[in-house]
Amino acid sequence: MYLRKDQRPQGSRLSLRVAVLSGVAVVLFGILFFRLWNLQVLSGDEYLAEAKNNRTREYKVIAPRGEILDRDGDILVDNRTSLALQLNTQKLPSDPAEERAQLARLADLVNMPTAKVRQTIKEEEEAAAGAPVTLKRDVGYPLIAYLEENQDEFPGLTVQRVFVRHYPEGTLAAHVLGNVGEVSEEELKEPDYKGLEPGDEIGKAGVEYAYDDYLRGEPGLTRIGVNAFGEPTQGQLFSTAPTPGENLKLTIDGDVQAAGEAALSARGLPGAFISMNIENGQILALGSNPTFDPTIFTEPMTQQQVDELYRDPVLAPLFNRATEGAYPTGSIFKVIPALAALENGVITPEEPIFDAGRMTIGGQTFQNAGAQAYGPVALARALQVSSDIYFYTLGLRMWDTNQLQEWASKLGIARPTGLDLPEEAEGLLPTQEWRNQLYAEGETERPWSAGDNVQLATGQGDLQTSPLQMAIAYAALGNGGEIVTPHVAMEVEDEAGRVLEEFDPGIRRKVRIDPGYRADILEGLHLAAQEGDGTAVGVFGGFPIPIAGKTGTAERPGHADQSWFAALSPYPDPRIVTIATVEEGGFGAESAAPVVLQILEAIYDEQASEVSSAGGTE
Repeated sequence: MYLRKDQRPQGSRLSLRVAVLSGVAVVLFGILFFRLWNLQVLSGDEYLAEAKNNRTREYKVIAPRGEILDRDGDILVDNRTSLALQLNTQKLPSDPAEERAQLARLADLVNMPTAKVRQTIKEEEEAAAGAPVTLKRDVGYPLIAYLEENQDEFPGLTVQRVFVRHYPEGTLAAHVLGNVGEVSEEELKEPDYKGLEPGDEIGKAGVEYAYDDYLRGEPGLTRIGVNAFGEPTQGQLFSTAPTPGENLKLTIDGDVQAAGEAALSARGLPGAFISMNIENGQILALGSNPTFDPTIFTEPMTQQQVDELYRDPVLAPLFNRATEGAYPTGSIFKVIPALAALENGVITPEEPIFDAGRMTIGGQTFQNAGAQAYGPVALARALQVSSDIYFYTLGLRMWDTNQLQEWASKLGIARPTGLDLPEEAEGLLPTQEWRNQLYAEGETERPWSAGDNVQLATGQGDLQTSPLQMAIAYAALGNGGEIVTPHVAMEVEDEAGRVLEEFDPGIRRKVRIDPGYRADILEGLHLAAQEGDGTAVGVFGGFPIPIAGKTGTAERPGHADQSWFAALSPYPDPRIVTIATVEEGGFGAESAAPVVLQILEAIYDEQASEVSSAGGTE
């Protein structure tokens, strides 16, 4: 029997198939071998760690923030513990109907409308995606017991012990202290908050923000064993205790702060005050009215609370008028043109200017309050009775030289102060160049004129400055020319009260002020506050501490007159500057001066109380 050439033996085909299959098997076996070798040898440690992690759970232990103290060590802010009801939204049912039912049960549990529960979840997830949502704080033990018995009905719902900021003195120094809140997604991207996670709390305003690195502390860690369902199977496997934040002692004097806030609140109008050591810039008191209760930031806020705090354009309780307010100041500004005119030889302290009660410049009439005429007045007398005509004349003599603006800028007007709080107004010091530029751009109807400088010389016109900037200017007058750096932080302490760091930013620059001219201006301010027919004698005439002070009544477009008072005490070698302003408060002696009086009574309490008890002050 013969085979054709195109035919193959049956055995050859079978051998080929076996060879191919064997080759595939070898390749598959090789792949499997190398994969197992990679898993067991190369990545064994990594997967072993992951396997162990499947049997454990780690929990961050939040560190309590440091306390904030006043200069005497009295507590302004500390912590209290609170039981918070928190929801892990990842464990809500995926089915919409089941989710609605679950949220309805949660709403009944926390005594909130279901819509409010949904809104709370939405707002907190927008602020810190992935973090547990706090539905309720300060949960009572009956609710905790109920949850323990019915945990299966509320998956993802837990009770956590958290630290909450506590304010023993209520609203005292609220604008200085600020508040804390959950870190936002945007803030998590910033270098200052590296290592933080959604849900962590940071300082949001005031010293809570400015000194957050000191106050925040370091969290601890607890690790426990769990089974495949995530349920605890063992006790605590590992734990590191949190490191509490360091304590911050402020320069604020609690008694002086309380006196200022009470005095300002009693006026019933918006305003601000500041009292500061003129040698080192330590702020003894700083306040703004209306104020706010920082406790509201420790709980979820209602929409009404949000509107009241953030959207009220008139009261604006979060707005710190002492540092962020920008106003014309009226006559308390007059010390600056006085210095500028004396130092530039425009006038001498003894040179009289005739005050007829009014003067006309370029067809515009300027006059004293009530058109009062004082006749020939020199510097000290002009300050004593607050002669506008005298200072209008100084402004007129310097209107095209920038001498007034140069001195105002030297003393800190419309310049950064270096304050260790996060917000402050820049202000506006009107100059010839500024207005002429606006005129060239069509932003104003006229260029600079003599009238602009005349207005500026009495703290009016386009001037915009803050109580803080005026305090720095007066401090420089009082200390002989040093521009201090205002600050509210004194030192950082550990839990045992040991000082870890002190804050003394020093002076920013020095301005040369002739000692004789300084003494002449201080004399005029002393006369204004406590002698003869001085503008503030009715308030400070019987005050036992000699002071140098100046009233101010500022015209503010769209508002009634704004009241100001500035004081340097004790005279003639002052250590403290105190300034107050009351919006729509009328004459300086009417509203602002009584506020300053109460602050000074708290500073010099022993001597002042003796006179007050004898009926010697208002």
